[in-house]
Amino acid sequence: MCGRMVLTRTAHEIAEVFETAQSPGDWELGPRYNVAPSQNILAIRGEPDGGRSLSLLHWGLIPAWAKERSVGYRMINARSETAAEKPSFRKAMRARRCIVPIDGFYEWQSPGAVGAAGAGASPGQTELPIQGQTTPKPVKTPHFFRRPTGSPMAIAGLWESWTDRITGEVVESCTLLTTEANADVRPVHHRMPVFLAAADHARWLDPNLSDTEPLQSLLMPAPPGYLKAIRVGTRVNNPRNEDPRCIEPAS
Repeated sequence: MCGRMVLTRTAHEIAEVFETAQSPGDWELGPRYNVAPSQNILAIRGEPDGGRSLSLLHWGLIPAWAKERSVGYRMINARSETAAEKPSFRKAMRARRCIVPIDGFYEWQSPGAVGAAGAGASPGQTELPIQGQTTPKPVKTPHFFRRPTGSPMAIAGLWESWTDRITGEVVESCTLLTTEANADVRPVHHRMPVFLAAADHARWLDPNLSDTEPLQSLLMPAPPGYLKAIRVGTRVNNPRNEDPRCIEPAS
């Protein structure tokens, strides 16, 4: 899955990298080191004329039929294997696809997971609680994943437009597609975001392409070596912490 991410580039830089028309509005969110669900994130969408536009979308897809905005909290990710079939995502999969640019993302490793021993855990060992004491909650180890080159990445996403029936507010929101973890991520978590190659951006963003079957071949795990994992400190656990220390290697 993907529940936190990093984007330090400006909207203008993203517009240049992904060749979009710079949309109006002050979208310079500043360097973001701990982006969390329910916040606004930058996204690239395809236009009918073949162009691309930059948008601000609420992270957590709210289906058009939803009665409440809070539904989005459960829709931050969508499984790429089943998105074309699920009622919450299938219409967006056919006509409302987007790209979410990031510099990296975080994932948390459970104690005892494969590879956790290098992070200080002891697989197979269980500490028995002392009578009268509560068992301490296991502490997960956060990791920051980025490209070895530091270049930006493109997550395949879906977007929707939802109207609040009480206030009339229109909210455009998105979800991030996930797939099975590759060799880089698997020691930490069994799922990872779907990353699109630059050569596939145009096909993914084409709003006139409604047949989703040809798109499934794009929704595969990244090749081994695509990502570099960095074990970081627990400062990132709190989304209120928003500074470069979040991505510093743990001591």
